[in-house]
Amino acid sequence: MASNSRVHVFEEVLKHNKLEDCWIIVNGKVYDVTPFMAEHPGGDEVILSSTGKDATSDYEEVGHSDSAREMMDKYYIGDINMDKVPARRSRTTSPFPFPSPLENTKTPEFVIKALPFLVPLFILGSAFAVRHYTKEN
Repeated sequence: MASNSRVHVFEEVLKHNKLEDCWIIVNGKVYDVTPFMAEHPGGDEVILSSTGKDATSDYEEVGHSDSAREMMDKYYIGDINMDKVPARRSRTTSPFPFPSPLENTKTPEFVIKALPFLVPLFILGSAFAVRHYTKEN
């Protein structure tokens, strides 16, 4: 890690939110990841979506390897003054400005969890039925 580390304020970090100038906050530390943007396996959009907030949850939820964690050291530029940093937000929080139609319903949880599997099965079954009934004899 850099020996000349300093404490950054959130307002300063907010200004570095572009492809050609990108800083992120992870575990109370500030990283200038600009040189890494083109190399990131998940694409630069993933990193850009982690600017302007404490990106610790985003970073941890992905399950980075030990070598990826070690790589972060070369991008470290200091610590963050956490006073004005917004609370951590999980990546699982909906990115849409409107609530999901399944939120706050009385639909049993197992049905909601099964929908991603049931919908494709329904579509596949429908396709087979259409093909079977429209096939020439």
